[in-house]
Amino acid sequence: MPPNAAGWSEPAPPGPPLWLLAELTYRCPLHCAFCSNPVDYARHAEELDTAQWCDVFTQARALGAVQLGLSGGEPLLRKDLETLVRHARGLGFYTNLITSGVGLTDARLAALREAGLDHIQLSFQDSTRELNDFLSSTRTFELKQRVARLIKAHGYPMVMNCVLHRHNLPHVGTIIELALQLGAEYLELANTQYYGWAWENRLALMPTREQLIEAEAVVRQYRARIGRQCQLLFVVPDYFEERPKKCMNGWGTTFLGVAPDGTALPCHAARMLPDLVLPNVKTGTLRDIWQHSDAFRRFRGTQWMPQPCRSCEHREADLGGCRCQAFLVTGDAAATDPACAQAPGHGRLREIVLEGRLAAAQTAAQAREYPMVFRSDANSLRLGSSRNSGG
Repeated sequence: MPPNAAGWSEPAPPGPPLWLLAELTYRCPLHCAFCSNPVDYARHAEELDTAQWCDVFTQARALGAVQLGLSGGEPLLRKDLETLVRHARGLGFYTNLITSGVGLTDARLAALREAGLDHIQLSFQDSTRELNDFLSSTRTFELKQRVARLIKAHGYPMVMNCVLHRHNLPHVGTIIELALQLGAEYLELANTQYYGWAWENRLALMPTREQLIEAEAVVRQYRARIGRQCQLLFVVPDYFEERPKKCMNGWGTTFLGVAPDGTALPCHAARMLPDLVLPNVKTGTLRDIWQHSDAFRRFRGTQWMPQPCRSCEHREADLGGCRCQAFLVTGDAAATDPACAQAPGHGRLREIVLEGRLAAAQTAAQAREYPMVFRSDANSLRLGSSRNSGG
């Protein structure tokens, strides 16, 4: 909808949610220090059953969704995964399994293939056993390589994913070599976005600008050398940009997430936002949630924007940026994304980057002051209790 005389636009009637992310479970065998699941996930242990998930898929497809991500936690912990895939395939979804690989056996792959699974994204934490296993607090490096070979043996296209940060950015070249060795068609080099568990660990994970520049140069060199053998995707973290990115291609415009307990999410981190009453698929239809719920309408369009966004010439291009990032850095989910150089909170974001740089320069003894907080049920309950009590 075009802007009105005041310069901002009312939320346009939304198109379909093209991408449905089904977070089937928060259970996971890994303990990654940068997990994007809510820090208090242990307080949300309830899961939709098979029939409820199938109903969500049916409603989403009727709305016009075309791509379905099956995620978690670890979706392979759901014993009904094949049933869910079969139902989604019957509806016409393109299905993508997002997995750590733990539990993906030859027999399970054959069953998923028969059910109609289209695509698999396999995560690694690093190209070395030591760092891969340290960052996930598991011994999974060899297992992941075996799973990668099984994926290829079953004829699947594969996206290999590796979250980047201070500890593994210097290994970008060997991570690419590992992807080539394993036959990945795509390698997603996903620089850490600082929310969820990564926010808790930002001082332990934040890279330096020099590390990012060097890593991106390595990626460009490989792109020139390998061509289309493997598509290399490298996304610079918002903290090192001067312009914000659209939140999920626009809040409530493209992406619809459903958490394990049925909570509907405009972005997968939205659960952290205060004063945002999130609807649930158990008490409302997906169509009504998508089109009319306050949570999905709250940051559509530009009407909600404060200054300087409201009068900015880029307001329709970035739609104010990331709401979760704005909340974590400024305490206000409606603030201008501090990644923007014009944002009042931009200085605080620069301070966080500097704090990370100083932490990176610490000796091993000094670094013990900022130990990594690994994802675990105990840590989730502790952190969740601390936040609820104002700690």
